[in-house]
Amino acid sequence: QVQLVESGGGLVQAVGSLRPSCAASGRTFSMRAMAWFRQAPGKEREFVVGIRWNGGSTYYADSVKGRFTISRDNAKNTVYLQMNSLQPEDTATYYCAADVETSWTFPRAAGEYDYWGQGTQVTVSS
Repeated sequence: QVQLVESGGGLVQAVGSLRPSCAASGRTFSMRAMAWFRQAPGKEREFVVGIRWNGGSTYYADSVKGRFTISRDNAKNTVYLQMNSLQPEDTATYYCAADVETSWTFPRAAGEYDYWGQGTQVTVSS
């Protein structure tokens, strides 16, 4: 089992920044990828950004390229999501997820992830 705990969401004005984090515990050695998803009210959960736990390759949704950056601290089993130039359409609950399966293509579907955090709310006001 892997436990994920997000923190660092909040309320920010447009073009502001936030840096939520996700701390993993438990069988972290089994993790192969971690990602952030988001879900706005009435919408499906969507992939935002991901990182391979070993190697550190990163993957971004087109909607956040150039604005969001994912990073990891393996020693702390923590991933960070630096979000800059936030817009009202970025408002959502952001979820951290971990995948323990090895795959050639980076997993971008929510159903491919094995463990989820409880979510952290990000609200961007105009």
